[in-house]
Amino acid sequence: MRPANCKLALAAAMVAALAGPADSVAAGDSRANVVAEIARTAMARDRLKAIVVRVTSGGRNVYTAALGESMYGVPATPQMHFRNGAIAFNYMATTLLELVDRKKVRLDDKLARFFPSLPYASRITLRNLANMTSGYADYVYQPEVLHGVNLDPFRHWTSDELTLIGVRKPMMFQPGTNWGYSHTNYVILGRVIEKITGMPLAQALQTYIMTPMRLTQTRSIDTPAIPTPALHTYSSERREDLKIPPGESFYEDATFWDPSWTTGNGAVQVTDIADMAKSMELTGRGTLLSHASFEAQVRPNLVGFGHRQAGCVACRQNTAEANYGLGVVNLGPWISQIKSFAGCGGTVGYLPARRLTIAVVTTYLPEAFDSKGNYPNASQTVFAEIANRLAPGTLPKLP
Repeated sequence: MRPANCKLALAAAMVAALAGPADSVAAGDSRANVVAEIARTAMARDRLKAIVVRVTSGGRNVYTAALGESMYGVPATPQMHFRNGAIAFNYMATTLLELVDRKKVRLDDKLARFFPSLPYASRITLRNLANMTSGYADYVYQPEVLHGVNLDPFRHWTSDELTLIGVRKPMMFQPGTNWGYSHTNYVILGRVIEKITGMPLAQALQTYIMTPMRLTQTRSIDTPAIPTPALHTYSSERREDLKIPPGESFYEDATFWDPSWTTGNGAVQVTDIADMAKSMELTGRGTLLSHASFEAQVRPNLVGFGHRQAGCVACRQNTAEANYGLGVVNLGPWISQIKSFAGCGGTVGYLPARRLTIAVVTTYLPEAFDSKGNYPNASQTVFAEIANRLAPGTLPKLP
């Protein structure tokens, strides 16, 4: 998805080793048949090239399978790797909270402690960065990124570049006075984590997240490389920037586009469906955190905060139905995250009361893209259908 649409999708939707990703269903569990039928229906309805789904209950596999193709003649499998996207925001926020628990930092410490030269650093707290209330502009919306990544999808971006683009633009709002999704916050937060830990961000995430959660297929890779087997993705989203006429066919392999613009260096990751599901369950159980830090991360602490604002496309009010925690999106009682990049959508959520985890990843056929190259994140639709069938009444309806 083009950067602006990726962001809108994210903003609008707002330690036990679990079973591996082998293609499997739980014997005698009728829920597996329900999920399988939803996945099969979505393939045709949403014009999907592939769909990968994992559902667990109490840490036990209910359904893990892939339908469709990665490439022509190459079946998609649950073992395939894909970009982790904004799911890494959860990991950065959790790492920050682990550091809070170790008394190395406080959520209300000012950014000026680490980067005094950044604008408003004496007024912005680490909590403001983590819950998207800093007011920093989103670099993704700026022309050099918005169009730059489509004109040259193989360009490599650095954290310093992205930070400067975000902080040199006018603030969306004064710190702490509104809510607005901004990738700039998490690029800066990643640099703060490096300062606190004395480690490169990739090493810090490995130490504080991947190792204790036993995420064996998740790793930080700041290049376009994806370990084999890789789930190939395809896209038409560069159509407008390349001025491809609406009637002309345009559909390209986007698997190895450089993902460095999506977040800070060190947090650009690959994963698989098993790790994606496992990490959200462990987040939703507060496995790595104290009770206070867990409450800070996943409780609906921002409900009622924020408002629409002229000139701020990202500004909105947090509601009981959709509100932002620290690196997670609360959809009613579901703790979730959403990602969309280069023709690949992903949604993962955990329902604590049922100990139910749903993870969905989707790729697309040419017919899924409109005349401007846009496409809906079908993983969200499939996630909602599974949630509504397996846990009726728990997932709120979203616009």
